[in-house]
Amino acid sequence: MTTAASRRSDRTVSPVFLGILAVTAVTGWATWTGFAEQPGVAVFLFVTAAWIVSLCLHEYAHARTALHGGDISVGAKGYLTLNPLKYTHALLSIVLPVIFVIMGGIGLPGGAVFIERNRIRGRWKHSLISAAGPLTNVLFALVCTAPFWLDALDGVPPGFQYALAFLALLQVTAAILNFLPVPGLDGYGVIEPWLSYNVRRQVEPLAPFGLLIVFAVLWIPSVNVVFFDASHAVLRGLGVDDLQRYCGQDLYRFWRGTDELCVR
Repeated sequence: MTTAASRRSDRTVSPVFLGILAVTAVTGWATWTGFAEQPGVAVFLFVTAAWIVSLCLHEYAHARTALHGGDISVGAKGYLTLNPLKYTHALLSIVLPVIFVIMGGIGLPGGAVFIERNRIRGRWKHSLISAAGPLTNVLFALVCTAPFWLDALDGVPPGFQYALAFLALLQVTAAILNFLPVPGLDGYGVIEPWLSYNVRRQVEPLAPFGLLIVFAVLWIPSVNVVFFDASHAVLRGLGVDDLQRYCGQDLYRFWRGTDELCVR
């Protein structure tokens, strides 16, 4: 039996998420003030924590939209608490995206909340549920780059500017990848309700391998160049120049040594 108290607990923000927010705030302060002896360490911790926050919000957006679409089961599953440990595949949603950021500076799409689609009525609702996650990344990118496109960087320390620039790059790459119409990714989920039954049945076996296919294709040098050129062009359109983005990634990967251009 579901009571009002249980519904409230299903939607109470998790202490785990609050802890991640606290880490983001503290390391953001350290990045802003230059408190850390090595600025790259502070940038690394700040961007990683903020990236995990964005992953939680991405999955929350899917779940919250599904709730309003008719799937009331998402509450009991813990998806509305923003606790990443409640996801169907914490490895896919949190661990692997963080590893990919550390290795290559790319926003790996998540995808670990199980939506009971049979509870949802209406093709538009299904499309919106799939779109909600990557739209969160778009919003996050806009927030990160607001000081740049609002020309409000006066007084913002260079290290913090660089951290925001790199964090915005992660959001942009995540949004682009998520919106690809590839089975298994959110972009395909947006268009799937509008496809014929025969088409959906034919591509369904590819869903478990969609993300692997995308990253295999990204290993092709010409495709990789086009992808990152597009991502960098979006950032430039949001007011982030190439030096700010480069220095953000350079500081983040502090163990490789920091370019003198980025330390001032």
